[in-house]
Amino acid sequence: MSTTTEMKYMASVAMALRDTMAEDPRVVVMGEDIGAPGGSFKATRGLLDEFGPKRVLDTPISEASIVSAAVGAALSGLRPVVEIMFMDFVTLAMDALVNQAAKARFMFGGQCSVPMVMRTPHGGGLNAGPQHSQCLESWLAHIPGLKVVCAATPGDAYGLLRAAIADPDPVIFIEHKGLYGSKGPVDCAATDAIGTAKVVRAGRDATLVTYGATVHTSLLAAQQLAAEGVEIEVIDLRSLQPWDRRTVLASLARTHRAVIVHEAVQAFGVGAEIAATLADEGFDDLDAPIVRVGAPFMPVPFAKSLEQGYAIGVAGIVSALRRTLD
Repeated sequence: MSTTTEMKYMASVAMALRDTMAEDPRVVVMGEDIGAPGGSFKATRGLLDEFGPKRVLDTPISEASIVSAAVGAALSGLRPVVEIMFMDFVTLAMDALVNQAAKARFMFGGQCSVPMVMRTPHGGGLNAGPQHSQCLESWLAHIPGLKVVCAATPGDAYGLLRAAIADPDPVIFIEHKGLYGSKGPVDCAATDAIGTAKVVRAGRDATLVTYGATVHTSLLAAQQLAAEGVEIEVIDLRSLQPWDRRTVLASLARTHRAVIVHEAVQAFGVGAEIAATLADEGFDDLDAPIVRVGAPFMPVPFAKSLEQGYAIGVAGIVSALRRTLD
């Protein structure tokens, strides 16, 4: 009997939460309006009716308090999953994340850990403005003790969220608002592992490394170049900390060219770390400069027309690929 079904990204997140809560009574979910309303994007809808108010905790509007409480709950033996309704609001919880959750295992000599997950959506495309559209993953990937994952498909959202909840350390689980309505196959019997990338399109002429919503844009760019006889290999990182350097370096050894794409601001971003690693450890395999594609160094515009120009599109990725191919 098949365990795979077609569902939306948002539904796969909800199913991962439901399945883990049913299997493990230590798993609780916390956040603003996650109970009866089902969260800002309805990813927790129905959990309150199924598991009750002791495991589905509607919290005050205080991100600092929510994450601090989750850290304490995790240290006390629970496995809390916190929802921060927009990634922009992570700024209010940075002390609990950076100074407490990330440090506890080290500060107490490995005697305790913080098995908590923080779910939060990032990204633009919904005209939500500069305070509701940011991609701040590079901040969090910079912190020793935090793991950071970002799923591009419903199947990966299910598998990686289950892996995150099972992890003994704090995990930041990033979802893209623009992907919630996307559909794809989900295998509810599959297991996943944080730190593993996927080659989602094989190619021979250049390696394109990306994650999240830009995986789909990158695949469209690769498809466009394929019509010209150029075959681009596309790698979905899935995990940003730790990231799968072995898979990326192996691809570079085959193609000898690399382009790195992300929706976050290009400056000091995830792409800069990957580019530096490729230039160091993969130098002998490079036949052309590494090219990065990211957002300009400015806040996300509110106006639809300006946000469209700010966003990472197929044309920009194709241009970057042509640059390294030339």
